[in-house]
Amino acid sequence: MAETPQPAQLPTDPLKPAPAQVSPEQYDVTNPQAKVETLEEQPSDIDIDLEFLYTRDIEFRQETIYFLVVDRFYDGDPSNNEGPNPELYDETRQDWGKYWGGDLQGVIDQLDYLKNLGITAIWLTPLFEQIEELFCGNAAIHGYWTKDFKRFNPRFLGVGENNSLNKTQDSRDTVFDRLIAELHHRNMKLILDIVCNHSTPETTGGKGELYDDGVKIADFNEDEKHWYHHYGEVVDWENDWQIQNCELAGLATFNENNTEYRNYIKSAIKQWLDRGVDALRVDTVKHMPIWFWQEFNADILSHRPDVFVFGEWIYSHPADDRSVEFANNSGMTILDFGLCVSIRAALGQGAEDGFYLIKDVLALDHHYSGALELITFIDNHDMPRFQSLNPDPEMLKVAMVLIMTTRGIPCIYYGTEQYLHDDTDGGDDPYNRPMMESWDRETEVYRAIRLLSGLRRLNPAVSMGGQWQKYITPDVYCYVRRYRDSRCFVALNRGEAVTLDEVVTEFPDGEHTCVITHNKYEVQDGKIQNLTLETRGAIVLSHVGERVKAQTIVRAQLNGVQTLPGEQIVVIGDCPELGNWDISQAYPMEYINSNTWFAEIPFDESAGKLISYKYAMLREGQSPLRENLVARRWVIAPEGTVKWRDTWASGRES
Repeated sequence: MAETPQPAQLPTDPLKPAPAQVSPEQYDVTNPQAKVETLEEQPSDIDIDLEFLYTRDIEFRQETIYFLVVDRFYDGDPSNNEGPNPELYDETRQDWGKYWGGDLQGVIDQLDYLKNLGITAIWLTPLFEQIEELFCGNAAIHGYWTKDFKRFNPRFLGVGENNSLNKTQDSRDTVFDRLIAELHHRNMKLILDIVCNHSTPETTGGKGELYDDGVKIADFNEDEKHWYHHYGEVVDWENDWQIQNCELAGLATFNENNTEYRNYIKSAIKQWLDRGVDALRVDTVKHMPIWFWQEFNADILSHRPDVFVFGEWIYSHPADDRSVEFANNSGMTILDFGLCVSIRAALGQGAEDGFYLIKDVLALDHHYSGALELITFIDNHDMPRFQSLNPDPEMLKVAMVLIMTTRGIPCIYYGTEQYLHDDTDGGDDPYNRPMMESWDRETEVYRAIRLLSGLRRLNPAVSMGGQWQKYITPDVYCYVRRYRDSRCFVALNRGEAVTLDEVVTEFPDGEHTCVITHNKYEVQDGKIQNLTLETRGAIVLSHVGERVKAQTIVRAQLNGVQTLPGEQIVVIGDCPELGNWDISQAYPMEYINSNTWFAEIPFDESAGKLISYKYAMLREGQSPLRENLVARRWVIAPEGTVKWRDTWASGRES
């Protein structure tokens, strides 16, 4: 969120089938033998460019994200530490408001450490050029006081490197370009943190002085072209108009009604995408109207259909209509603050209701159109670290197992795997941003993250399946992730050792081995009898079924259909894969929650062709209920993986 003073690569298909017998520890979590999606060899009998008739949507549900503050991660190039203003650098690393030396070379130097951890996507704090002055005793080490969106922060580059995006667009000879190349060589992705809401605070250099590759284009104090709002700071945090139009902590707030501003910010972000950025994390999204984000995302996705975007709607919650509306209609998903707060209360602060708090949030997943793509986390740069709430390393491991196996895309704040925290002032900002100090690959949490990251990419139930509660008390939580015939069973205990008489796992009978502990458990009639959970213990069992294989796989998601137990959603169409309109041969979908059905549909014979399709509901003892529309039409990609994201059209009985 806003700080207070205190040429694009086409994605691979990372969910392509992997051998079921490979263990997560052996499995290369960043390269599961993926097939590159291509736009070549389009059918010759169609004159128009088929790329624009279907969306190639990057798949992020199987990723494990690592969020790091660039300045506080690793100093790979000490020669750039003093930067443009040496007074903003503290070589003793005692002044928490100043730069400490971390840079992009440092990220490169530690990529193998992160890859070994199982990280597949790295989220970096903003890399834009910042003001080089102190504001209330703080430098812009976080990256949210941007001076020029088309220039790199020179403190993160090599000394002498040109920090202009324009002037290095062809040569691509900066350390940033080397980082992109090293990441993609390892089949890892880069997530760039961006902020569209505001620029800079008032300093001796002026407020809101904004540049386009070194050319001044706006000034808050001489705002003749109305690039900024001038309504003062937010006073009433319950007032939506103030939240969207007033300032956060004195930061110059952009006027989104200004077309010049919108063109500038979109053109800047497109340049970063052209340099190889794979995904965007967007700051302070609740402080701009949804129409702006819809326009922004429409332009960004037209430029790069395969980019993944998620936003920070601070303290979003599934019971909050505005944040849910944003998640469903803005064109991006969001960070899951609702789940984060419940995890921190249950496991970090020992709330009496315990796991029921987590269950209550997950029970509202149907409010979202894409609950499986919410970004899950237990802490970040704006709140005390989890271990500042609870220093017990075993409880931290329970929390990490939870976000690595529950629905959503897990995001790990840098150093969590090394138990990094500083409890000064309760561990709040800026003390939640210490320098990374240890690189031990043998800590319990490091090992657990590595194993579970491999599991996420090996077992589709963890990344794409529904979640089914099997047992719960304030101290114990057991659930099953389910997709097709793949299963993942998880049992978590925040309290003392306990034995459960019987727990349903939905697993095939036989012996199954815990991914984390390698302990073995016997399943009979789909259940485990006398299951013992150690004090603050965790058990994760995995069963991988047959994966969907085809020349082209369509990942179809349907929202907005209400079904009763026993009812089934299917996809019918005018091609053999969808039954040639024979509803008895239609392709069945998987129930995720009461708002979402999902299926991976294999296309071989119809790959590269135009098809028509619609959804239908099968009901026992009744006629099928078909959507009330002629049909949807889609050109199936010649190969690779694409997505359909549809909303149920009110049904008509056969």
